[in-house]
Amino acid sequence: MTMHSLSGKVAVILGGTGGIGLAAGKALASLGASVVLTGRDADTASHSAAALPAGNHLAAVAEIGDSASLRVLADDVQHHYGRVDILVNAAGFTRSIPHADLEALSDELIDDLFAVNWRGQFAAIRAFAPHLRAHGDGLVVNVGSIAGRTGQGSNVAYCAAKAGLDVMAVSLGRALAPQIRVLNVSPGVVDTGFVPGRSSDFNERTAKAES
Repeated sequence: MTMHSLSGKVAVILGGTGGIGLAAGKALASLGASVVLTGRDADTASHSAAALPAGNHLAAVAEIGDSASLRVLADDVQHHYGRVDILVNAAGFTRSIPHADLEALSDELIDDLFAVNWRGQFAAIRAFAPHLRAHGDGLVVNVGSIAGRTGQGSNVAYCAAKAGLDVMAVSLGRALAPQIRVLNVSPGVVDTGFVPGRSSDFNERTAKAES
């Protein structure tokens, strides 16, 4: 099967310096898209962008939990390229907390988890929607998690935030159609350092259980 060329398209990846975000950036760039990789640190973003296949790519700094910085990013990308076609929401964070340890999941941590893993994705879509809508075929891809469906993950709040991301995709898919499609991709365990403290043994055991 031959994949379609994305030549002339512009893709923005929030969380583009992480394992999934960078892999998505490489895949989109290999298909001809111009890719904007965003991260919280300028040097890391620049290093990641340099690892992409050759093309008209950019590194940018943005904070997924700061709506104002996302609006600035959207305007900067539009000004630089004159268009935005794809938005990939790959930013996020979590902390490993046993589900039965209710006291360890503090109000502050719950708020931070929802701000970065749900509110930030909504804010990014809100900021980029006018640009994605302009050409009639915009695409949003949210990186969710199987934890949002199984209730098994790094902590209860993370599972809940990812479940909310699934529902948000359904809601916004209706609200923004047909000019913008909104999709969720929900991977299982991925061999990155996303969850602090998880060993390669844990990843191998979980992969076998999910296969």
